Amino acid sequence: MGFQPGPADPFYELMQPPPDETPAQMTARLKREADAQRINDIIDEDIKQERAKARKSKKIIKVLLLGQSESDFRMRFAHEEWERERNGWRSVVQLNIVRSIITILKVIEAEMNGDVPLDSDEDDLTVPDDANGVEPVKFSDRHQLLMIRLAPLHGVEAELKRRLGAGTEPLTPSFASLSATPFESLETNSNVRRKPEFSVRSWKDVLDRETGESAESSNRAMEAATLTIAGCKDDMKALWEDKTVRLTLKRRKLVLNDTAGFFLNDLDRVASRDYTVTDDDIMRARLRTVGIQEHQLIFKQGPWDNSKSGRESGWEWRIFDVGGCRTSRTAWLPYFDNVNVIIFLSPVSVFDQRLEEDPSVNRLEDSIILWTSICSSKLLSKTQLILFLNKCDLLRRKLKRGVKVNHYLPSFGDRPNEVIPVVKYFREKFKDIQKQNSPEQRAVYIYPTTVTDTNATAITLETVRDGVLRENLAASQLI
Repeated sequence: MGFQPGPADPFYELMQPPPDETPAQMTARLKREADAQRINDIIDEDIKQERAKARKSKKIIKVLLLGQSESDFRMRFAHEEWERERNGWRSVVQLNIVRSIITILKVIEAEMNGDVPLDSDEDDLTVPDDANGVEPVKFSDRHQLLMIRLAPLHGVEAELKRRLGAGTEPLTPSFASLSATPFESLETNSNVRRKPEFSVRSWKDVLDRETGESAESSNRAMEAATLTIAGCKDDMKALWEDKTVRLTLKRRKLVLNDTAGFFLNDLDRVASRDYTVTDDDIMRARLRTVGIQEHQLIFKQGPWDNSKSGRESGWEWRIFDVGGCRTSRTAWLPYFDNVNVIIFLSPVSVFDQRLEEDPSVNRLEDSIILWTSICSSKLLSKTQLILFLNKCDLLRRKLKRGVKVNHYLPSFGDRPNEVIPVVKYFREKFKDIQKQNSPEQRAVYIYPTTVTDTNATAITLETVRDGVLRENLAASQLI
């Protein structure tokens, strides 16, 4: 029943029915009042729901991940889902193994023919410079035999790509898609490499396909690939451990064990029929994604929450993993709306490498360009920034081999060519960029990490989680 004013209400007289109202007029009036009351009730209910949604949204944190780091969070904080997807990573690891072997085979063939293996998946193949005094290599019938015996892996690679990519066409970078940042387009560059690149839209699509209702038939289809890989294990080991092959890779300046997806030192374990994927394997696996992936994590009330407001405990993180591939950056912009946290993953071991999409650009320089763009954006002026200086283990190996940072970064100067001084240099550089370019004063949290060290990374992630939750809890209590 609607509101009925009392005799003292100034609207009392206005709301009284006419004294000469006929029965038909009364029926029409009552219908109009009922319709108006129904509309009023709908509006009241909408307002009530919007208020409830607004209260709930204060406990939702939007996290944007730049770089494929969502696995770190899901492994640590979504354990049940992580375990369900574990078997789905087997094909990814197998593809990594096969790709590495095929890369070596293509390098050997190119060395024999005196050319460059342009169709290789690796970024850093170069034409050998014999003027540097590197002794020429000689291949024997044994190498020819290994190439023949390992030829079936080409078919395995095609099958694995078909299964993982679900028929997705290889991604061919176009000039329009190679934006240096999500806020601007890169001018046409004649040096851009146009080679096709295998990629998938989403990790989740791959894993769901491997673990869903068709998992049994999928396993049967992939058994042949597993058997072929296991049957080639000894030949793969012989190829990888061969001194002539190692010298050839050195001539081509290709260090496979410094790349993501490297498993050739673990062939006895991963190239077997009963191989079980470990957490470390998943963290090392490589498969390029070009789509936006969304994940949800629920955190219950913990030591970071000192609230006594009586609100329902628990926070939801909505994680949007937009990857680090330059070819996908034009799709990032819609996800910057109302984002609370940006977690930026920048590898520190790539100071001497070039972008696959644009060989004229240094990979570290590309990270710095993107970081500067994010820090400068007024749209993100209130967003919490967290930076992971990643792949410190690869940096350590590279420095031990004698690679000089100041040969590629003159501003590094005469600092010691060691891990700690190099990481400190990068830390200060990224920190200064944020300080000089942010529209508003804010802090940035920087963590040197090695994501393949799952124990150390877990500690870092808990620190990040607690800091993010504590800061957003304080902000929500001010609303």
